[in-house]
Amino acid sequence: MLREGTLAEISDGRLYELNDLVRADCAGCAGCSKCCKSDMGTSITLDPYDVWLLCKGTGRTFEDMVEKEIKISMLDGLALPHMNMEYGCRFLDAEGRCSIHPYRPSICRLFPLGRYYENGDFKYFLQVHECTKQNRSKVKVQKWIDIEPIEEHTAFVRKWHNFLGLSRRKISEAKDPQQIRNYMLFLLDLFYVTEYDTEPEGIVGAKQQTALDSQKGNLDYEIFFEQFHRRMKTAVREMKHILR
Repeated sequence: MLREGTLAEISDGRLYELNDLVRADCAGCAGCSKCCKSDMGTSITLDPYDVWLLCKGTGRTFEDMVEKEIKISMLDGLALPHMNMEYGCRFLDAEGRCSIHPYRPSICRLFPLGRYYENGDFKYFLQVHECTKQNRSKVKVQKWIDIEPIEEHTAFVRKWHNFLGLSRRKISEAKDPQQIRNYMLFLLDLFYVTEYDTEPEGIVGAKQQTALDSQKGNLDYEIFFEQFHRRMKTAVREMKHILR
């Protein structure tokens, strides 16, 4: 979700990279879940990685969560999913704590950081008006985000953001409302509704299976990114046919 305002108005004026220290550590938000209980509208947007990880962690499908924990809205000219934050996050438990913390969306992982996009790439900034936690500790950006493999995920975020920008430009040039609608439905189905098959293909022996099991998490991520890049090629190709 694109945000209005200058960097000076919403941050400490600095841009951070993965190895930089930033005063973002909220000490596990002990005794506080104010941001998660707030009506944050459509601000917690979900990219394909977020939804894949959420489905993998909960054992549920995207379609099962839509209109419950997830909603789809028009965001900056595109129909995209976001967390249902009306009256607070639906994934909070009885104690007001996050029940999906290991597989929470990337915007939640970042907070109180945000991403600043420029010239096809991005860096991080510290939001100064969003978190009420006082005396936050310094932490390395990469450790705070807590996403592995970070290199692949960073490349994914960059590619997805640039693709959404291209889609918005093509939609703004399109004349037929039905073509625009068809394209948005196509993107939702391709990147969110259609599940990602993260099971390794082929028959393996017992030793190989043991090795696979020990590396299962990494294999899942690798297979997801591989399938995402294939779907991205399909999306770019079909964009030309749908938005004529």
